[in-house]
Amino acid sequence: MTKNYLDFEKPLAEIEGKAEELRAMARANDEMDVKGEAEALDKKAEQMLVDLYKGLTPWRKCQVARHPERPHCKDYIDALFTEYTPLAGDRNFADDHAVMGGLARLGDIPVMVIGHEKGNDTKSRIERNFGMARPEGYRKAIRLMDLADRFGLPVVSLVDTPGAYPGKGAEERGQSEAIARSTEKCLSLSVPLVSVIIGEGGSGGAVAFATGNTVMMLEHSVYSVISPEGCASILWKDSEKMREAAEALRLTAQDLKALGVIDRIISEPVGGAHRGIGQTISAVGHAIEAEVKALAKKKPGELKTTRRQKYLKMGSQGLAA
Repeated sequence: MTKNYLDFEKPLAEIEGKAEELRAMARANDEMDVKGEAEALDKKAEQMLVDLYKGLTPWRKCQVARHPERPHCKDYIDALFTEYTPLAGDRNFADDHAVMGGLARLGDIPVMVIGHEKGNDTKSRIERNFGMARPEGYRKAIRLMDLADRFGLPVVSLVDTPGAYPGKGAEERGQSEAIARSTEKCLSLSVPLVSVIIGEGGSGGAVAFATGNTVMMLEHSVYSVISPEGCASILWKDSEKMREAAEALRLTAQDLKALGVIDRIISEPVGGAHRGIGQTISAVGHAIEAEVKALAKKKPGELKTTRRQKYLKMGSQGLAA
């Protein structure tokens, strides 16, 4: 059972709360038999969860993608990779804690893993800047990708960011240039690049890590040029119109798969990744490993050419329809 219910999950929270109350009463009084009533409520809650997640609107998917209990980059690295050796700093200004990365093994495959980390409590979220990378974060990623390219290591990127940090200091240190160069580095790699959107894929801050040979998304993750709130503020001068903006942005995994922006959707447990963390991480691990092994059969020149052609073709077709 989750501790944090989303707005649209309130009816579910009430039913699960009542079932827990009955069990607490039964624990306090041995003579009270409420097992049948509690099981009936559990069954009702189970069906309600299925119904709620059967047809999530784009805005609700945004809420699920941002859920505080959703597994983050650090959780995936800890669970999926062995011999993880973190590498820090951009060799120029500082180390950005919003971006983590290093050498690791995925099964028996040596790889370079890079990702955005949001943090999981107040202290770590502040330290990680809520997953919003600064220029030094993107320059660190460039350094790690360059290292991987030299040693022939596949690159795995885990994307989960609201967007690049738009602060004054970040702009002064060349935020847009760092994002552009990171995207350029993705396109110029001669090794496989497999990207997974595990939560939010916000704007150029996500593209800088996700210009891969294969781009995958978790079922309830989102990937967009701007947040629904930001879009609503610009178009309608009203951030409360985020529901309409989310519909218009076509930011769900299902929409993006249909548009050809991503290559594969990884299923989540009923109720979202936060209700089955181990299951979700395992599914992502299997998907990454399969893609890395498939891409490893291609020659370096072919990897670079097909990656570039993929994105050139995407732009020439247009996605406004």
